[in-house]
Amino acid sequence: MTEVKICGIKNQSDVKIINDLKPDYIGFVFAKSKRQVTLEKAAELSKSLDGKIKKVGVFVDETSKNVAEIAKTCGLDILQFHGKEPPEYFNNFKGYEIWKSFVGDENIFENIKKYDGCADAFLVDSSIPGSGKKFDWNNIKGLSERYKIILAGGLNPENVAEAVKTVRPQVVDVSSGVEGEEGKSREKVEKFIGEVRLYG
Repeated sequence: MTEVKICGIKNQSDVKIINDLKPDYIGFVFAKSKRQVTLEKAAELSKSLDGKIKKVGVFVDETSKNVAEIAKTCGLDILQFHGKEPPEYFNNFKGYEIWKSFVGDENIFENIKKYDGCADAFLVDSSIPGSGKKFDWNNIKGLSERYKIILAGGLNPENVAEAVKTVRPQVVDVSSGVEGEEGKSREKVEKFIGEVRLYG
């Protein structure tokens, strides 16, 4: 069964939608982004979140000290990295599940090999994370047979079924594809999760 991560949670309205519809994971973005949240805000939202939903922190080239502080304060379960963090960097985070992000290009297999053994899963995204643009999913066909793969980049309720059937990822990750005017759209989140659970 393919799991669902709803990323870019920013307010209590988002949390209510999440608690009602129950995806498997949510993401707090701590890197510079229009979806960035402060440590204080993420800690506040975490207290309202259903405890069965795993919390993922999204970081880009952050110091290990800051990551550790944020993870502890917010009760994060998973640390997701989108920067140029070297493999040895992940030795600083014992006890946390580690997701390392890559762009879904032709070199994806070679890039992942460098981190095999130091990351628990690999997130494959478009070249501009959060842009709503997808990449050619055929580039990573078969990858999920060897690794735990989180598929991101341009997913939405209309194309996620095709994505799941093509890539067979263990997790699908969406942010802009389920947004409304003031945060997440209940209708879009519900449809997205429904599509994944129907075809995943």
